[in-house]
Amino acid sequence: MSGEAHGGLHPTELRALGLDPAEVLDFSVNVNPYGPAPGVRAELAAYDPSSYPDREVSDLRASLAHLNGVDLEQVVVGNGTAELIWLAAHAFLRERRALIIGPTFGEYERAASVVGAQVEDLVLPPPDFAMETTELLSRLRAARADVVFLCNPNNPTGGLLDDTVVLEIADACAPGLLILDEAYRAFVTLNPFGPLPAENCIVMRSMTKDFAIPGVRLGYALAAPEYAAQLLRYQPPWSVSGTAQAAGKAGLAELDYLRQTLGQTRRLAEELQNGLRAIGAQVVSSSTHYCLVDVSSLGGGTNWRRRLLPHGLQVRDCTSFGLPDYVRVGARLPGQNHRLLQAWQARMND
Repeated sequence: MSGEAHGGLHPTELRALGLDPAEVLDFSVNVNPYGPAPGVRAELAAYDPSSYPDREVSDLRASLAHLNGVDLEQVVVGNGTAELIWLAAHAFLRERRALIIGPTFGEYERAASVVGAQVEDLVLPPPDFAMETTELLSRLRAARADVVFLCNPNNPTGGLLDDTVVLEIADACAPGLLILDEAYRAFVTLNPFGPLPAENCIVMRSMTKDFAIPGVRLGYALAAPEYAAQLLRYQPPWSVSGTAQAAGKAGLAELDYLRQTLGQTRRLAEELQNGLRAIGAQVVSSSTHYCLVDVSSLGGGTNWRRRLLPHGLQVRDCTSFGLPDYVRVGARLPGQNHRLLQAWQARMND
């Protein structure tokens, strides 16, 4: 199972190793480790699935429009940001040119390739996976891509560009589109909301990650009305389930819980990254609650993931990101993080 395109547990693999999936701690995922708010859990437990959901996701879209300071017709709700990425590929990239700023989430390239786009990668170099702003902007202008994909904060590197640089990137992309994936924005800012940075930008945000509902899946995009309409043109009916809509509305009613747990997660991430460094792990500096670790001296990402699994611990092999010498580690709760640090140090010393 090495080099998987996504994180998460693989029950068949774990059972083959004699492991109960329920007892494996999954550090390969990047969701809020405190889980859904009490109101979200209650809403999901009480939900009656016997009726079709609202096809237009009217109530949730209205709430998101208000919280982000945009008009209703600028909000598109999807089955996670993954669906929104695919909608954007169908709407704007058929037989056109895409540029992807990487190393980053592989779904951008997969969706673009499926619709026949010509894909160019602008790969930022290690060890810090960054590029001087002037050079980055120059490369973007020279590419003249129809669509540029930027994940900010980036997955898996944790790199963060400030708002001023994002505005400069949007300007450099014009007249093309900038698709700005802010799935992890809230883990940095503690505020999951904010308006569009530019008219030629489509912003995508993940409520799956913030509200810890990966089994339900929910995300939304903000875009100028004409771009939002194009996304909706390709969206299948009822792609946002009734349970997802109910969970989203319940989560928005408990924003104090969200901000509190996101703040706690940021502190946990700092402690975990410092703990990894203290035992000699080669941690790449990260702005958010997950980090890359260079494990080239430990046999590479695939090998290190396999060595930790028998301890009931899973990290993200980053081979599918084009980073075979790295794993990604997402912060979990304090006792769980301590368990990872103990096993990590023990295996380093084997």
